[in-house]
Amino acid sequence: MSFRIRALFLLLAMLATLPAHARCALSTDAHDSLKRWKAAGFDVADAVGRNARALALVDCLGDADPFLRDGIAFEALSSWMRGGLLDDASLLAIEPRLLAQLDGEDGDGFRKPFAALVLSEVARTDRIRPWMTQEQRTRLVDAAAAYLRSVRDYRGYVDGEGWRHGVAHGADWAMQLALNEALQPAQVSALLDAVGSQSMPADDRAYAFGEPARLARAAVYLIARGDLEQTAVAAWLNRLVSTLGTRPETDPQAAWWTRRANLENFLNALGSATAVSANPALSALAGDIRKTLAALP
Repeated sequence: MSFRIRALFLLLAMLATLPAHARCALSTDAHDSLKRWKAAGFDVADAVGRNARALALVDCLGDADPFLRDGIAFEALSSWMRGGLLDDASLLAIEPRLLAQLDGEDGDGFRKPFAALVLSEVARTDRIRPWMTQEQRTRLVDAAAAYLRSVRDYRGYVDGEGWRHGVAHGADWAMQLALNEALQPAQVSALLDAVGSQSMPADDRAYAFGEPARLARAAVYLIARGDLEQTAVAAWLNRLVSTLGTRPETDPQAAWWTRRANLENFLNALGSATAVSANPALSALAGDIRKTLAALP
C-alpha cells in the first residue's frame, strides 16, 4: 500500500473519535490511490487498523462525491462486514454511530440513506452470526421501521450526484432484519407496516428506480416467516387500498392515478414473488394479492 494511502488511513483513524456528522477525511485528490485500493479488494492486513478505518469511513457516507460515498465508504464497509473482517467491538462502535447519522437535517440528502444501507449490512452480520443483545436488536428494528416511515426524499439516481435511494435502502434494511430468526412477531408486524407505508410516496411521484420491487422483497421475507396470521396480512393489504382512497370525480386526478399505479406495481411485485412459492404463508398471500388487485378502485 502506498505511503499516501497509509497517511490517509492514519488520518481516518484519528478522526474516528469525532462526533457524528464529522467531515469525511477522504479528499478528492486521492482518487487514483483509492481506485487502486478498491481494485485490491480494500485490503488492509492490520486488523486493528482495519477496524479503526471502518469506524472513520462512516463519516464519508454523507459525502457529495458518489465515488467516495458509494464506491469507497459503502463498498469497503460492506466488503469487510460480509467477509467477517470486522470484530464485534468494531461493530458495536459502528452501529450507534450509524444510527446517529439518521438524526437531524441531511442537507444534500445522502447521509441518511447511506447510513441506512450500511445498517442493513450491520443487520446482516447479526443474522449470520448473532452478536447483538436482544435490547440492541430491538433498537435496530425500531430504528429501521422509523427510518423507512420517515423517508420523504424520493430521489433515486441523479446524474452527477449518484444514488440517494432512501426507500430502497430502508427496504433492504428491513429485509435483512426479516431474515433474522430472533425477531418477535410484533417486530415483524412493525416492519411490514413500515414497508407498506412507502408503497405510495408521500409526494405522489411515480417510482422510477425499482422501489416497488425492493419494498416487495422485504415484505415477502417478513411474511414468509409465518409469524403473522393470514388475517393480519390480509388486513394489512386492505389498509393499503384504504390509504389509496377512491378516485376523485373531477380533476385534479393525476396524483391519485400516480398513487394507484405505485400501489399496483407494488402488489404486482408481491404477486410475482409469491406466484410459485411452496411456503404456506406466501401461498396464502398470493391469493390475497389477487383479491386486493381485483378490489383496486
